[in-house]
Amino acid sequence: MIDSLATLHDYREIISENLSNCLESSNLDGYPKYQGKVRDRYDLGDRYALITTDRQSAFDRVLAAIPFKGQVLNQTGAWWFEQTKDIIQNHVISIPDPNVTLAQKCQPFPVEFVVRGYMTGSSSTSIWTQYHGGARKYCGVSLPEGMTKNQKFSQPILTPTTKEEAHDRPISPKEIVDEGWMSKEHWEYASEHALRLFTRGQELSRRNGLILVDTKYEMGLSEDGQILLIDEIHTPDSSRYWLQPSYEKRFDEGREPENVDKEFLRLWFRENCDPYKDEILPKAPDELVIELASRYIHLYETITGQTFQFPEPKKDIMERICDSLELPTA
Repeated sequence: MIDSLATLHDYREIISENLSNCLESSNLDGYPKYQGKVRDRYDLGDRYALITTDRQSAFDRVLAAIPFKGQVLNQTGAWWFEQTKDIIQNHVISIPDPNVTLAQKCQPFPVEFVVRGYMTGSSSTSIWTQYHGGARKYCGVSLPEGMTKNQKFSQPILTPTTKEEAHDRPISPKEIVDEGWMSKEHWEYASEHALRLFTRGQELSRRNGLILVDTKYEMGLSEDGQILLIDEIHTPDSSRYWLQPSYEKRFDEGREPENVDKEFLRLWFRENCDPYKDEILPKAPDELVIELASRYIHLYETITGQTFQFPEPKKDIMERICDSLELPTA
């Protein structure tokens, strides 16, 4: 049985009608393409077109396609980029389509800046999994004895990981500099601004009854040498969100917090298979997909204060994107 979250608006019927209307792949014919787990990046010459698909990834693989997810991620990220541009400049040029960001070109740092406010997680590299297994030092951070799952840290901690093809690797700041992943100057600037971004994220989330639990940031060097925030920020894919009103009671009772992010999906797959080892995974049930899409849209509306605008029905998503970019359809 999958619990339904009480959302601002109940869009489950619309989502159900669009289970087969997902953007699982994209094609801008004639433009060099790099395909990530969720985003497809196209080189348009003087800029990138970043297309956020409806692919849902976790455990380093794609698990499902979630209706409207790409639009939620792209538009949530756009809102947060606007709210944080006074802290650090970002790569956004414009948002020509609900699923597309036109972005400045830059060279990404091969490090993800993971900031955590709570002791939690379910993946093999998560801080709770490591702590529960006996680790008391994580990414150079000393962890106190006696912590329990979902407990708040006394202050947010930065736990960077390398961006590697096989699997992200937790790494300490000293190792980042010593192994040549980043210069000391770049690391110090990026790490300081990651913590400032997280503080802003927690403040704005709290106003809307949400807890920004943890997140990851990516940064890169622009062509003129400026460090920019890139990729995404505070989306339900890159971040964990809990509902503030019920957190303390559920924590005291030893229950999982109410969440509005992809942890909901992670937990289902952990309970029904081994997502790291099983070659073929079970199909996510429609009920789960509908609920996750509903939670993503709820998060967008709660954070931004805006009503989610569903795209024009029955229009092919890729055709719409090509029209928005004024490119011929492949």
